[in-house]
Amino acid sequence: MRNKPAYLLESVDNALRLLQLLRDHGRLRVSEAADELGIARSSAHRLLSMLVYRDFATRDDQRGYLPGPGLAAAPIANRTLQVLRHAMLPHMEMLCSRVDETVNLLVRIGTQTRFLASVESTQVLHVGDRQGTVLPARKTSGGKALLAELDRDELAEMYGNDEDFPRLCRELELTKRQGYALNLEDTETGVAAMGRCVTDRTGHAVAALTISIPTVRFGKERVEPLAAELRDATERAGRNLPPL
Repeated sequence: MRNKPAYLLESVDNALRLLQLLRDHGRLRVSEAADELGIARSSAHRLLSMLVYRDFATRDDQRGYLPGPGLAAAPIANRTLQVLRHAMLPHMEMLCSRVDETVNLLVRIGTQTRFLASVESTQVLHVGDRQGTVLPARKTSGGKALLAELDRDELAEMYGNDEDFPRLCRELELTKRQGYALNLEDTETGVAAMGRCVTDRTGHAVAALTISIPTVRFGKERVEPLAAELRDATERAGRNLPPL
């Protein structure tokens, strides 16, 4: 038998109850969430907005809320990823200080990418923390960089039935040639990103670093300087990676 904690945190409890409702009902409107929890609609809206921000919910075209990818994502926490994250943070902080844009560390799990850590830019207008976010690998710059390391047979196993598979292959071939991948508002309006693989001493791609930039600051003149900084950071990080 479960008893309420002696010091119940009501806002946390409401957020957890919303997760249960999304899991069990599949779709919620703000009014339904407010009625279920017995709170104001404005409070329900703020809670649902936070779940969207952390990828536990998504919004549909009818202003309803659906379970997000964070609810279905399998756990990946293990010692290897903890070591990777710890080893990469100093390089992320250095890269962020040099480009003054938000830097992310991500890994690929099948057709998805998971953001393991973010170092945010100090600029007033900047891309926020993405830690914990789950996005399609074919959409993110880091995901594209990691997919470009696979051979065509491996790609076909994942995407061979998609109509735009040939276009994806061409995009990944370009990524391989230029050494970085771009995401121009593919995952979020107003956000551009550049990603490159981090390879260990054996040449195996273990993760990717990305630079996320508001599109108002991302022009053609920034591509090569950012690519050079990203290349230096990923190569330096790869040389200093401990055994994983």
